[in-house]
Amino acid sequence: MIIDSLLDTDFYKITMQQAVLHQFPSVQVEYEFKCRNDIKWTDYMVSRIRYEAEYFSKLRFKQDELDYLAGINYIKKDYIDFLKLYQPDLSHISINLVNGELKINIKGPWFLTIYWEVPLLAIISEVYSLCNDRFYFEAGKERLDKKLEWFGENPFQLSDFGTRRRYSASLHDYCVSKLSKYKSFVGTSNVYLARKYNVKVVGTQAHEWCQAHQVLFPLPDFQKEALNSWVKEYGTDLGIALTDTIGINSFLKDFSPYFATVYSGLRQDSGDPEVWADKVLAHYDKLGIDARTKTLVFSDGLDFCKAKQLSYKYCLYIKCLFGIGTNITNDTGLTPPNIVIKMTKCNGQPVAKISDSPGKSMCEDAEYLNYLRKVFDVK
Repeated sequence: MIIDSLLDTDFYKITMQQAVLHQFPSVQVEYEFKCRNDIKWTDYMVSRIRYEAEYFSKLRFKQDELDYLAGINYIKKDYIDFLKLYQPDLSHISINLVNGELKINIKGPWFLTIYWEVPLLAIISEVYSLCNDRFYFEAGKERLDKKLEWFGENPFQLSDFGTRRRYSASLHDYCVSKLSKYKSFVGTSNVYLARKYNVKVVGTQAHEWCQAHQVLFPLPDFQKEALNSWVKEYGTDLGIALTDTIGINSFLKDFSPYFATVYSGLRQDSGDPEVWADKVLAHYDKLGIDARTKTLVFSDGLDFCKAKQLSYKYCLYIKCLFGIGTNITNDTGLTPPNIVIKMTKCNGQPVAKISDSPGKSMCEDAEYLNYLRKVFDVK
């Protein structure tokens, strides 16, 4: 089977689930799947995805896995007690094939449905891989080995962010096993592999955290409330904030001296990384904050060369960390599916993501999207 452990997910699903359980246990949400490139999905693929999802829904946390999570200082005992009882609920998801398109909907309580996204994307990505020539697995290993030869001579602070769109769980395991031998490898977002290879597990929050706040609080204040809710849960731990739910310009207007002090850094996930970094550095300078005490996390479609270029340009002015995903875990010669699962509704109301890259924006309600743009003056 593709997923054999509930730890085989990105860490931000765990950190967000804990925060949702504590602060928003009654909130209902809805997610939709989107494939950004042209892929013809087949009946076999969809049947296999359903089969894998059903198997995943029967998994439970093992005691040693819970012990591992309990050893993380900001993971709280009541959340571990909840995970002892937790089991993914298959009734929360629907998986269908409509005119060659894969349609997936996730709907239910936020604190329960939040766990489906990453494992389901990993399943979809690997099912797609399974339907193509197995030659690509060996090609993926060879390509990574060549990159790591170069990385050894051109180091930068690197994290693996490759769970969601990996070629396969086996190739992902190979990648982290090789990366773990490098001093400049900071860690992986995958909890299972972090535990297996005794490396740091990394991650904080995703767009859905901010998107839900569009409904749960007055719209003009949602970013400030999202930032504040996170601090309420984690204090100065896990202090990397995501900036592009409605674009970097709007975010920085809400990133007050208080938040800029409490948060240890920011993550870039869309737009021009250099334009983004220059704006963040200027913002810290305006607030009188020494940027050298902060961290920039670059995580938008990076490869090794681009990460090194950005590191060379900015590392003297601010700490830099580079989260690379697909280019590590699914660079095989086979074009990987560009897939996402994003929150579309919260308590029955639409939510939206207006990223710094137009192609990454996502909202099913055009009227709400236009309203959001108007409120925050986003073009």
